[in-house]
Amino acid sequence: MADMPNINATLREGTGKGAARQARRDGLVPGVVYGGGSDPVAINVKFNELFKQLKAGKFLSTLFNLKIDGQEDVRVICRNVQRDVVKDLPTHLDLMRLNRRSRVNLFIPVTFINQETSVGLKAGGTLVTVRSEVELKVTAGNIPETIEVDLADVEIGDGINISDVTLPEGSRPMITDRDFVIANIAAPSSLKSEGEDESEDEEDAMPATEGEATDE
Repeated sequence: MADMPNINATLREGTGKGAARQARRDGLVPGVVYGGGSDPVAINVKFNELFKQLKAGKFLSTLFNLKIDGQEDVRVICRNVQRDVVKDLPTHLDLMRLNRRSRVNLFIPVTFINQETSVGLKAGGTLVTVRSEVELKVTAGNIPETIEVDLADVEIGDGINISDVTLPEGSRPMITDRDFVIANIAAPSSLKSEGEDESEDEEDAMPATEGEATDE
């Protein structure tokens, strides 16, 4: 997956509440890295860097590259962020190492291809994006960069559902109880106006029916 964000961390000396409190006093957030067939490792992450990543959103469904001085980089996903009950600020985080066969939930961006040859767009339609990304369950060793939606044969008024999209091998949508919409091609405003005018003309031409008031 391109442009995987980093989490920069340092090894934390000592464990327990005392070491964790000292880390917080030093402007750090204590954490632990576990899984992947290796022993757990205590770490510290700079508060400001972590807070910025949390504010960006979807922290628990983003794959990160964990960088620790003197160690090889490893792919991780956050499994928990503990927060202060009053200030709602991060006080501890749990990161899980991933191997290539691990299954994780990630938001994958949607890209639209063949827009220049799209039947609906060439006829004056407008692409309306309902979802710019879709949450998929994927394997850590085969994470797609994007979900491609082919617009070549999509006409004005057509909607594109998740069932219309060929997902990358080994991936499946997290939402399985409905066939949700990814995008649609809307009619140009000129066609909408013509349709509205025709409807109004038809209403004006209709004779008054019994029981309706007429101007005299």
